[in-house]
Amino acid sequence: MPELSTHLQFGFVALAMVLTPGPNMIYLVSRSVCQGRTAGLTSLAGIALGFVVYLFCTAMGVTAIFLSVPAAYDVLRVAGAAYLLYLAWQAVRPGGRSPLAMQDLPQESPRRLLGAGFLTSLLNPKIAILYVSLLPQFIRHEQGRVLAQSLVLGSTQIAISVSVNALIVLAAGKVAAFFRSQPSWQVAQRWFMGTVLAGLAVRMAMESRR
Repeated sequence: MPELSTHLQFGFVALAMVLTPGPNMIYLVSRSVCQGRTAGLTSLAGIALGFVVYLFCTAMGVTAIFLSVPAAYDVLRVAGAAYLLYLAWQAVRPGGRSPLAMQDLPQESPRRLLGAGFLTSLLNPKIAILYVSLLPQFIRHEQGRVLAQSLVLGSTQIAISVSVNALIVLAAGKVAAFFRSQPSWQVAQRWFMGTVLAGLAVRMAMESRR
């Protein structure tokens, strides 16, 4: 099992990632505003299913990598730091897109909503990199039970992401309207998340392999 401090650190990273603008958030806000909360929550169920697929695939892969190629930790660390810097730049760059810049989506059946959410999650590069590059940074392979650590941390990410996204779905209409009427808040949100992500990237880049 991960140490409490490690668990809390990863929880903070997972929270920062879910609050960062990305395909999942844009899709859920757009779907909820265009078709209602029920449609948004159905789509969220599909997104959560995508998380589960990534969790089990990555947990098995991380176990195999750490057992066979310990130096792969450094490769994943550098790749994760580079991607976090990319996300930070996307958040603060001129003309960057807010997650509340909604898309106009057509009405869909529950089955299509579930499938669309699932595909949105699987095709989301932010989620792929989170599991492939970020999660391994919090695995302490000298403690053993790498698979168990991966499953616990991945489950934490899923719980945080689903909880936050559910709140976003329930409040999508009001929150979107507020941010449209207060563009300065969109700018502040983007710069805050950019700063958090850049700080995580620096921490990851400076961390040595355990």
